[in-house]
Amino acid sequence: MTLLTLDQVNALDAGAFAAAFAAVYEHSPWVAGQAAALRPFASVTAMAATFAGIVAAAGDDAKLALLMAHPDLAGRAAVRGDLTAHSRLEQASAGLDSLTAEEMAAFTRANADYRLRFGFPFILAVKHWGKAHILAAFRGRLDNSPAAERATALAEVDKIAFSRLLALIEPAPGGRLTTHVLDTARGRPAAGLGIELARLEGGAETVVRQDVTNADGRLDQPLLAGAEMAVGLWRLTFSAGEYFLASGQTLTAPAFLDLVPIRFHIDNPEQHYHVPLLVTPWSYSTYRGS
Repeated sequence: MTLLTLDQVNALDAGAFAAAFAAVYEHSPWVAGQAAALRPFASVTAMAATFAGIVAAAGDDAKLALLMAHPDLAGRAAVRGDLTAHSRLEQASAGLDSLTAEEMAAFTRANADYRLRFGFPFILAVKHWGKAHILAAFRGRLDNSPAAERATALAEVDKIAFSRLLALIEPAPGGRLTTHVLDTARGRPAAGLGIELARLEGGAETVVRQDVTNADGRLDQPLLAGAEMAVGLWRLTFSAGEYFLASGQTLTAPAFLDLVPIRFHIDNPEQHYHVPLLVTPWSYSTYRGS
């Protein structure tokens, strides 16, 4: 499928815009209809924020109708084949179209318990999650108050909408992935440390970049930038063992740490993802930086 550019999105007449994005919010074309007059959009992120703002400004009845428009996860609509194209692909990506009898029973119980407590279907942006994650989310949200859970469900609806927009529109090119490695045992940048970046998709790993840190513990160029930024699961692997041996530090034999893998998701390809590593021969930590 050829993605629309943002210029093309902004040039659509109001009717064509509303039709193109009618399904972004499940069975709720009114959101795209109102957004048509709020262009131009400089990014998919800005467009999604505008859509979300329209939902936030809607009345309580409209918000509840939006929640009720969503199908149960692995529910009766899925069994009958009555899901929308977006929902079918999203549920399939999480493996919900291939449940065992035991897993189907677990989802049926979870859906029933949730509906009994809150009165609307459980909603989660399931793309890139697995079955175990989804069932854990069911359990984690059952103790929410009704008001808190309605807010959580609406936030998940907005995440789903953003994912659907990214499936239709070419992202703005500003996103990038960077790293910075600090040797906290010696209080200095980790220069000369090998790094490998791989994309994890469909059970396979594809190495896309191998590099070595410079004198500042950084790379001379971003690991990913612009069109290279793709939504999904990635792995950075840092060759800490080789670095510490080369730096002359005393290690156990074998070394406690060798390769340090960090798996992380990119969910917004228009943003800057900075994944630093603070490492010693015996420990490491990471976080999403800026």
